[in-house]
Amino acid sequence: MTLTAPGDTLAHALTLPPKRYRIGELVQHTGLTRQTIHNYTRWGLISAVEHTGGGHRLYDDGVFARLETIRRLKPSRPLAEIRHLLESAATPS
Repeated sequence: MTLTAPGDTLAHALTLPPKRYRIGELVQHTGLTRQTIHNYTRWGLISAVEHTGGGHRLYDDGVFARLETIRRLKPSRPLAEIRHLLESAATPS
């Protein structure tokens, strides 16, 4: 995200680091359980983009779209197929 004051040029813009979310924040924003988030990570459906010094997983904004896709597909498809679809969508053609 880039913030600029009125009249500033992009050369003087302040660039903020991307927001990172802990599992508790994902639980709060999505209504999923902590265990579900851990399972989806372990099964390769979502990925942490980094870890804190204390070993906490951190996720970026893209995780919300992936979780929504999983939520929509889960009633009609097995998780292995969902993982394959997510991997295919992430791979450029």
